[in-house]
Amino acid sequence: MERRLAAILAADVVGYSLLIGADEEGTLSRFKATRVDLFDRKIAEHRGRIVHTSGDGLLVEFSSVVDALRCATEVQAGMSERNAEVPSDLQIQWRIGINVGDVVVEDGDIFGDGVNIAARLEALAPPGGICVSARVQEDAAGKIDLAFEDLGDQQLHNISRPIRVYRIGNGAAARQSLPLPDKPSIAVLAFTNMSGDPEQEFFADGISEDIITVLSKSRLLFVIARNSTFTYKGRAVGVKDVGRELGVRYVLEGSVRKAGNRVRVTAQLIDATTGGHLWAERFDRDLADIFSVQDEITARVSAAILPAVERSERERAARKPPHSLDAWESYHRGMWHFANVEAAENEKARSFFGRAIELDPRFAPAEAALALTYLNEITLFRPRSREVNISHALDHAGRAIKIDATEATAHAAMGRALWMSGRHAESLAEADLAVSLDPNSAAAHGARGGARLWGGRPREAIEPLETAMRLSPFDALVPLWLHFTARAHYWAEDYVSSVAVARQLRHSFPHFRQPYNTLIAALGQTGQVDEAHEVMAEGLERFGEGFRHHMSLPLAELRELRPEDRNHLIDGFRKAGLAASGEASR
Repeated sequence: MERRLAAILAADVVGYSLLIGADEEGTLSRFKATRVDLFDRKIAEHRGRIVHTSGDGLLVEFSSVVDALRCATEVQAGMSERNAEVPSDLQIQWRIGINVGDVVVEDGDIFGDGVNIAARLEALAPPGGICVSARVQEDAAGKIDLAFEDLGDQQLHNISRPIRVYRIGNGAAARQSLPLPDKPSIAVLAFTNMSGDPEQEFFADGISEDIITVLSKSRLLFVIARNSTFTYKGRAVGVKDVGRELGVRYVLEGSVRKAGNRVRVTAQLIDATTGGHLWAERFDRDLADIFSVQDEITARVSAAILPAVERSERERAARKPPHSLDAWESYHRGMWHFANVEAAENEKARSFFGRAIELDPRFAPAEAALALTYLNEITLFRPRSREVNISHALDHAGRAIKIDATEATAHAAMGRALWMSGRHAESLAEADLAVSLDPNSAAAHGARGGARLWGGRPREAIEPLETAMRLSPFDALVPLWLHFTARAHYWAEDYVSSVAVARQLRHSFPHFRQPYNTLIAALGQTGQVDEAHEVMAEGLERFGEGFRHHMSLPLAELRELRPEDRNHLIDGFRKAGLAASGEASR
């Protein structure tokens, strides 16, 4: 007779007979899939041995308590994910009990009090939950990060002595769901150290903590504190469970793996309500300066998250009937239309922003966005509406700032309206303030680039414009920022770069008039006269004779601060053989 110490896991399906009675074929199919695809696989991964099965029950032996606990928690997390889309009366839910003790081994089977206690602990567990003995809790201390809820001494059936029982706090019944807040909410989980090097733990934790700190500065996000998200560290828990327990729609998770002097960091943003991936990235870096690497990755990840969340919010709002939208959803429905960069869509965006303001008169982002619709209408669709629209834009941007003086997008919109009014010094001050309020705001950097460009500092405009497009590569304002970039290269006398950017913009947004002017002038400067004439012909075909008007606007309508910039553009037209009446377009 052989005796040995083992960790014993007992598992049983809750209400299996009722499930069979309600849907025999479906239950058997789901049960087999659960066993093969999840439970059996996790047992093998954690070096367990299935001792025997009994219909819907399992008895499993592990040589390590930690392996048994990891297997159990990962199974329950996986079941929670599987059950998310299954009606409650058809869900397969496991109860699991784990004990450590001496077992008697005979013909591959195991017997003894250790086995009996595990079976009794399983019966105490809630559906989707895990109960363990005090010995398991003691052996796991310091080795695996799990929350153990002390249930006190329990008198178990046919066990002579009381057993101290603990419930692991990641079962389906362990924590109550929290409602979602009224704005996008996110939990940043502790990044997992995959390298096996304990010294990298601080690096992984540091990235997570720094991302939380950066995101917490955004007034558009509801960010769960580190003390709550780090309770999941070391635990196998489903993203949907995290979202439900913390009351968030979005979860960011990641991992760190070190090999020699290289480190690989991965991060992914997940919609916790659906499990869908919204964004993912991998960073491979040298570890010459570990803190510089940590700062860079923190900045890159943080900058990517807000645009991804905003896109998701816009798409979610677009799927809802307009009459059912609240102020926040109306704002994001407006942003969804705004992103389509068409005149009719701009009008729809304006109506939804107006509705958001009606529902919440102190909604600063909606006021700022409303200002942008008037500015875009001038630049992209109806240039003749300039005088009236600038007045509206200044009014709405001013209202947004009055409501919330720290709203970066409002200051960015104000800066843009001011340079279009010829008030360049004020424009640059507003744009710089916007960037200082939110260094991760693409709109703020774009406004700084525009203010520098039209304020006579084209070389200094390129960097903030590129930053804006890096922060928000799918932004509705990207055509504008590309146009500014092409013009900045032109005025900086880098005509080759100007041609390249303007060509790209003309190809991607053929109905956007402004890059045609810059492209014609840059082609003239580089001696590509035939192409300049082709672009002019296409401009006339697309925009009619009005296109000639926009190449010869009255000086009063120009926004350039320096006369030499205007003359520089005219010089390009002349060299292309297409100079108008001596004055140039904006």
